[in-house]
Amino acid sequence: MIDFSNFLKENLNGIFTTVENGKPKSRAFQFLFSDGIKVYFCTENNKAVYKQIKENPNVSFCTHKTDFSYVLSISGKATFVNDINLKTRALNEYPMLKEIFKTSDNPVFELFYVDVEEVDTFDFVNGSKKEKI
Repeated sequence: MIDFSNFLKENLNGIFTTVENGKPKSRAFQFLFSDGIKVYFCTENNKAVYKQIKENPNVSFCTHKTDFSYVLSISGKATFVNDINLKTRALNEYPMLKEIFKTSDNPVFELFYVDVEEVDTFDFVNGSKKEKI
C-alpha cells in the first residue's frame, strides 16, 4: 500500500474537490492528520463545502512536493464526526485553527475524515500509479 499518510504530513496544503450540482468544485484546503485510512480535515458548517459534502460525500484531495516531482491524490467518502477529543487535537496541533474556532465545542466547527478508497500518484520516474484501498 502507498504510504500516503507520511506524504500528507510533509505536504499539508492541497486542493480539495467536492461535487456541486453534478460538477467538480475545488478549493485550497489543509490536511490535519490521519488514522489508518481515515484522513482528517475541518471546515465550518456555514460554508458551501459543508453542504456539498452532506449532499454528496464523494471527495478528493490532491497535494504535491514543492517541485512537483511527486503528486498524490486521495479519494473516498467523507464522514463528519463530532468527537471533542479529535477536535481538541486539531486545535492543539494547528494554532491557526484555535484562533478561528477558539474551542473544540464551537458550534460551527466541523471535523470530517475521508475514508480513503483510492490513491493516485505521479512522479517523473514511475509515471502514474493507481491503487484501490
